Amino acid sequence: MGKFEFGVSLRLTADGTEWTEKSRRAEELGYDHLTVPDHLGAGRLSPFPALTAAAAVTERVRVGTLVSNVPFYNLALFARDVATTNKLTNGRFELGLGSGHMKHEFDDAGLPWRKAADRIAYLTEGLAELRTRVEDEGGMPKLLIAGNSDGVLKLAAEQADIVGFAGLRQDRGRPPGTFVLDNDVAMDERVKYFRSLAGNREINYNMLIQRVIVTDDRREAAAEWHAETEERSAANVDELLSAPQLLFGTVDEMVQQLIAQRERYGFSYFTVFEGMMETFAPVVAELRGR
Repeated sequence: MGKFEFGVSLRLTADGTEWTEKSRRAEELGYDHLTVPDHLGAGRLSPFPALTAAAAVTERVRVGTLVSNVPFYNLALFARDVATTNKLTNGRFELGLGSGHMKHEFDDAGLPWRKAADRIAYLTEGLAELRTRVEDEGGMPKLLIAGNSDGVLKLAAEQADIVGFAGLRQDRGRPPGTFVLDNDVAMDERVKYFRSLAGNREINYNMLIQRVIVTDDRREAAAEWHAETEERSAANVDELLSAPQLLFGTVDEMVQQLIAQRERYGFSYFTVFEGMMETFAPVVAELRGR
């Protein structure tokens, strides 16, 4: 099992001054990784310039995409951005890759929406081309591959330095991008499947935490969250309390939950969303480096 590492996914900013403040605050709070997602929409950041700017105003924190939506890109241009970002961040860049899952974003960009198998094939082929193109440009940065499907997890088992689990799956029969939470048993199955493919490769396991609620009453908080998100969570309160993507409780209870998750699943690198950065910071302080 690896030592604990923590990341924060930053999504929005008003201007360069605010971005500098956020980036430095993440490092100050002890986060090891600062990531930017790859989405379209008002206020959404373009990952590569944002990460380069973050690295320029920090000293220690690693920066990365969580994750680049590879089917968005022409691979030659994407490789140029990867190589440039890796150089300008002085090797602190971590490249996160995924196959895309939001159909409305492809529609917005005027790009064809392909079935999952075709998007995964593009990711697989694209990774091979990417390695070739950046070989003479300083080589590949550390690679994170994130997803839930067999195809993406297989690719991660073969090539990733970090595998990313979000614990979400497409809700069958609903529009693309409609997700439900995996419960703890489903997560056991996904991790077991990944391990069966990864063999003895040393790979860091990342979990993207979907919600952090500090409370003295875990069950009440879970019940309230379930009432608000019943359609999306597709789980009862007991399942929510045991779901590795959700943290309810006191700081001490969260610390124990993450220790238990590392033991059960192998997760040692945890990422939270921007809105939880301050709330989660006391947990980071308790566990960082342990």
